[in-house]
Amino acid sequence: MYRKILLPVDINEEASWQKALPTAITLCRTFGASLHVLTVRPDVKMPMVGAYFPKNFARDARAAVIEAQRAFIDDQIPADVQTQSVVVDGSPWESIIKVADQLEVDLIVMASHNKRRFVDYVLGPNSEHVVHHASASVMIVR
Repeated sequence: MYRKILLPVDINEEASWQKALPTAITLCRTFGASLHVLTVRPDVKMPMVGAYFPKNFARDARAAVIEAQRAFIDDQIPADVQTQSVVVDGSPWESIIKVADQLEVDLIVMASHNKRRFVDYVLGPNSEHVVHHASASVMIVR
């Protein structure tokens, strides 16, 4: 039923993947699907924003995120699950939809967020946008 599953994660925010990851792994094993772990970085290349960062900041930050995501995959995802690491820059919900379309995923698995912390107010609307605008099926795990 599923061939490719996309799991958006913020590796610095455990709530973004803690409940969704086991579900995504189970679905991958059940259907023999591959898991595509997506991390979206804020876009700091805009001239207005980029001027405040040191030279090579964007390149060095991207390399750090790629390495952190590789470590996350090694630590959290069993070896029997075929996994691809994806790191992009931009708006979270727009990037999730764009990557899902580019990879032609069958399912996007995301964690729901409770509204207890500031970060949850920022992240909550991303799930809502993905649900309403994605062409793939979306599973929100509570």
